[in-house]
Amino acid sequence: VCCLPLFPYFTVFLSKRKATDTEEEDDQSEKKYRKCEKAGCSATYPVCFASASERCAKNGYTSRWYHLSCGEHFCNECFDHYYRSHKDGYETFAAWKKVWTSNGKSEPSLKAFMADQQLPYWVQCTKPDCRKWRQLTKEIQLTSSLAATYRCGMKFNNIKTEGPDQCSQPEDLRVVEVTDSWWHSMLILPPLFKESPASPFLAAYYPDCVGMSPTSCFSSAFIQLDFAFCSVPGLCPYFQPFYQPNECGKALCVRPDMMELDELYEFPEFSRDPTMYLALRNLILASWHRNCKEVLTSQKCALHIIVRGLVRVRCVQEMDRVLHFMTRKGLINTGVLMVKRPLLPERYRSKNVIIIGAGASGLAAARQLQNFGTQVVVLEARERIGGRVWDDTRLGVTVGQGAQIVNGCVNNPIALMCEQMSIKMHKLGERCDLFQEGGQVTDPAFDKRMDFHFNAILDVVSEWRKDKSQNQDTPLGEKVQEVKKNFLQESVLQFHLSNLEYACGSTLDQVSARSWDHNEFFAQFSGDHTLLTKGYSVLLHKLAEGLDIRTKCQVQSIDYSGDLVKVTSSNGSQWTAQKVLVTVPLTLLQKNMIQFNPPLPERKLKAIHSLGAGIIEKIALQFPHRFWDGKIQGADYFGHIPPSPDKRGMFSVFYDMDPQGKQAVLMSVITGDAVPAVREMEDKEVVDECMKVLRELFKEQEVPDPVNFFVTHWSKDSWSQMSYSFVKTGGSGEAYDILAEDVQGKVFFAGEATNRHFPQTVTGAYLSGVREASKMAAM
Repeated sequence: VCCLPLFPYFTVFLSKRKATDTEEEDDQSEKKYRKCEKAGCSATYPVCFASASERCAKNGYTSRWYHLSCGEHFCNECFDHYYRSHKDGYETFAAWKKVWTSNGKSEPSLKAFMADQQLPYWVQCTKPDCRKWRQLTKEIQLTSSLAATYRCGMKFNNIKTEGPDQCSQPEDLRVVEVTDSWWHSMLILPPLFKESPASPFLAAYYPDCVGMSPTSCFSSAFIQLDFAFCSVPGLCPYFQPFYQPNECGKALCVRPDMMELDELYEFPEFSRDPTMYLALRNLILASWHRNCKEVLTSQKCALHIIVRGLVRVRCVQEMDRVLHFMTRKGLINTGVLMVKRPLLPERYRSKNVIIIGAGASGLAAARQLQNFGTQVVVLEARERIGGRVWDDTRLGVTVGQGAQIVNGCVNNPIALMCEQMSIKMHKLGERCDLFQEGGQVTDPAFDKRMDFHFNAILDVVSEWRKDKSQNQDTPLGEKVQEVKKNFLQESVLQFHLSNLEYACGSTLDQVSARSWDHNEFFAQFSGDHTLLTKGYSVLLHKLAEGLDIRTKCQVQSIDYSGDLVKVTSSNGSQWTAQKVLVTVPLTLLQKNMIQFNPPLPERKLKAIHSLGAGIIEKIALQFPHRFWDGKIQGADYFGHIPPSPDKRGMFSVFYDMDPQGKQAVLMSVITGDAVPAVREMEDKEVVDECMKVLRELFKEQEVPDPVNFFVTHWSKDSWSQMSYSFVKTGGSGEAYDILAEDVQGKVFFAGEATNRHFPQTVTGAYLSGVREASKMAAM
């Protein structure tokens, strides 16, 4: 039959003891039973679940009970059946032990064997009005498909179940006990899942160190895989949620065999033995990356919890908490996902939140909070959403006036959103030929040497700063000049310096030599650099779907002096909310474009002014044909070596904006000292300067006039006045963290200039919005 008796444990005896008149008869009768010796075990009359030996004690007397949980014991006779070499079960145990020892790290004890092979499975009825737990008979193997379809009284092996509606039968009393908080502490062995979705991701680990059974069929199947790429066949190669052994420095990875600090803080009860938590967390992460286009629910995950014994009931119960935590943190159920019902319980929802700014960070926070179940209003000063993401399609292809490149795709949330929307990114090649004025190609060997020297200069700067305090800082440009005096071939070096100014968004005389690369001390995104040929806007517009966004709404003041926060716009309109998230660019905070009452703390104001507002500009040119193809030979970009230091930053790199090779569009950047030089020029003058450079680089042929073009003017843009942040001389990376601090739990801040780990990027902005949504939910 499908289920064992419903009350085998506390109340059922083989025969009721007869009432006796003498103590002697009582004593003789008492000898038929022995209690579990485990201190605190609630089982007064244990029952052997194994029934392996013909002499099994069942629910009678045995010389010793072996405790697995308060509801699960096996008798000494069944222990001997497997453990003694002359007994029938010994070979079964020995064969299991061999497999366990080959794959696992923990002790292959007989208790582990019983938990892994002999305990019956428990399964929950799928009828919504029942949901009772039933114990399967020992010979029935639990699978995810059985868990998805099981109903009380279900028929197995053509055996009919007679009698009344099986759902009306009461649930085993042991199930209620499992839900008590203390039950977990009485568990002798941690649960090790079989056939977990995490198995293919974690084949390089000992399975029992990451919450999986060493005898699971996946263990040996995947152990032979080549882990050079650390990705799972059939999945997006950019999805690598777990560190592989001895690996480090990969952003948004977790150690599958260790709890992170925020996990320990949230789940302190698992600090002594984290196995159950790790098994659940790893299963959830793997399931999400297997299908990120649909909401991951605890019901979907519970189907894949395959573990014997009552502990499965506890694991399914804990799944809700772990899944809600990971959802709140933005580790799962994130990106452009839209939900029909709130992802989090009511206690995690603010009543209402106002978000100022509809850029990447504001939209990320709004999408998360709305999915959590919070009422959100987004106020945007511009007529459009996107902020510093603004795509232009006038030239026949999409060209980002702001961001368009993804730097490092592995675990990048941008790659996740592209996967959710079935958008392909174009992987940028590594080749970048450098051309000098006159059209000569720089010898690649010489360029390689200069690249080495350039990095050597930065290494010297790194060495210099080791013992320097913040007030001993100096401009990066000054320090580089000091070191580079030894280099004679300066022209190629100017190209690399121009690239450094592109990365910082500023001339090097403004940038801190001590902290210019502060974020490199944290794990960064690895893998391919890609061009979003469709632009970032498609992602942001998808994020914005279904959100309440008020454009042309310039916020003038934020009053957080009362219980509610009051936001006033320039036209006098007012809104109130429990919490406000400010996502405006750093420049607008530096110029006090929003009045705060009370004023922001001095510590935050100091941090705001210790960061710089970097600016780069772009120029894009459409030509009648691809005149560069023959010389560039399929490269995605090429470099221009300036003829002199004063020309540095003028069109140092040209990007081919159509990887398909059909449209003829080049885009270049203006950086460093070149930015103020072109600020007051007419667009046509900037184009003429750019054409002079191109005609010098392709002197051997006729370069046609462009048929269309655009030039950006971020420095004049009222609502940004910048491209991205950098650390000014005398500042430090800590300023990003201070900017990210909330004020009184009412005013929150997001944006690339609040993300110490990933500043200057759309990814960093997006993640800062997810971070703040998580903070608000936790409060």
